[in-house]
Amino acid sequence: MNGVSSKRSTATGGIVLCGGRSSRMGQPKAWLPFDGELMLQRAVRIVQEVVDRVVVVAAPRQDVPELLPEVSIVRDEIEGRGPLQGLATGLMALEGQVDRVYLSSCDMPFLHAAFVKSVISFVGGLTTPTRPLIAVPRVENRFHPLAAVYSTSVLPFVHRLLAADKLRPVFLFDMVPTRVIEPHELADVDPDFESLRNLNTPEEYETALSVLKSRRSE
Repeated sequence: MNGVSSKRSTATGGIVLCGGRSSRMGQPKAWLPFDGELMLQRAVRIVQEVVDRVVVVAAPRQDVPELLPEVSIVRDEIEGRGPLQGLATGLMALEGQVDRVYLSSCDMPFLHAAFVKSVISFVGGLTTPTRPLIAVPRVENRFHPLAAVYSTSVLPFVHRLLAADKLRPVFLFDMVPTRVIEPHELADVDPDFESLRNLNTPEEYETALSVLKSRRSE
């Protein structure tokens, strides 16, 4: 935790999901090396720069790379139910400790701490009747629920959706006050929206490595 947290009026947590099946990648994305660290370690480190506490949500019996002692690892009760289940698991682990969370997957190689901080700011620091409970980027008409901030008070709504087998996060956006963050509102911290770039295939991973190599040589 950095010095920023002492200036905030609410506590903020981070949830990093790593329990996906990585079927298109062909190997666990959490263990992919990138710039001297593993992808899960990288995502946790960057999110941890901004928030007060981070939890990692893994699948049952999943092997997880070594993390700092202060990072909790919790596991989904049911495997294969997607990010909404991971959000519920993470929120339950952080219940009573934070007021809001930034949700991320582990496969964001170019995530910027400034981007995370900016997204969190759209929920605000004070509890008011008009405060949004979710802030989610929308770029090229696509929502990015794994780069969004959620009030912990959305947990009952998440449980309701899971019970109804409605697993798409967009259903949650329709249920609670949601602040849609448009591209121009994030352009100052991440003009190319690199923080929204994730890795699903070996080809995307190799491309990211090539970009990293090119930047090192500049």
